[in-house]
Amino acid sequence: MVANRELKKAKKQHQTMEEKLNTLRAGVLGSNDGILTVVGVLFSVAAATNNQFTIFIAGLSDLLACAFSMASGEYASVSTQKDTEKAAVAKEERLLDTDYAGQLKSVQQFYLDRGVSEETSLAIAKDLMSKDALGTVVNVKEDIQLGHYMNPWDAAFSSLFAAALGGTFPLVAMTLFPAATQWPATIVAVLLSVTLTGFLSAKLGHGLVKTAIIRNLIVGIITMFIHYYVGQFF
Repeated sequence: MVANRELKKAKKQHQTMEEKLNTLRAGVLGSNDGILTVVGVLFSVAAATNNQFTIFIAGLSDLLACAFSMASGEYASVSTQKDTEKAAVAKEERLLDTDYAGQLKSVQQFYLDRGVSEETSLAIAKDLMSKDALGTVVNVKEDIQLGHYMNPWDAAFSSLFAAALGGTFPLVAMTLFPAATQWPATIVAVLLSVTLTGFLSAKLGHGLVKTAIIRNLIVGIITMFIHYYVGQFF
C-alpha cells in the first residue's frame, strides 16, 4: 500500500511538472513566432519604404496581433484539452454507476500489467476503490489526476508575453538603430534570438540542441530573405 501511495505521489508530481513544461514550451514557441512574424513584416515594409514611422507602426501592429493571436490559440487549445479530460472523467463516473465490477477489473489489470500478483493486485484495487473510486479509475485508465487540469490562462499569458518579447528584438533593432546599421543590427538580433529559442525548445523537449538551433537559423534566414524581396518587388 505504501508503494502504491508513492506511485500516486510520483504521478501527481510528474503531471505537475508536465504542466509547467507545457507552459514553458508555449512560451518558447510564442517567442519564436513573435520574432519571425515581426521581422517578416519589418523586412517587407522597410524594403518598400524608408519612412521610419511607417516601419515602426507596421512592426508594432504585427507584434500586438501576433501576441494576441498566439494567446488566443493557446487558450483555445488548452481549453479543448481540459474539456476532453473533464469528459473522460464524466464517462468514468457513469461507468462506476453502471459497471462497478468492470471498473474494479480495470484497476486490477493495471497492477497485473506491472507484475503484481493476481491476489495482491485485487486487494490493491479494492482498497483504492473503497477510498476514492473515481480518482483511482481516472488516474489508472485516463492518466488524469482528478481535479488537476491544465490551466488555459497560464498557457495563454505565457504565449502572450513571450510573443511580445520575441517580437521586441527585431522591432527595437530596426527602429532604434541608425539607418546605416539597422539592417545588420536586425539580422543579428533575429539570428541571436532564434538561436536562443532553438536552444530552449531543444532543452525543454529533450531534443538535439544543435539540430534545433540550425533549424531555427535556417527558418529565420529564409523568412528574412523572402520578406525582403517581397517588399522590394512591391
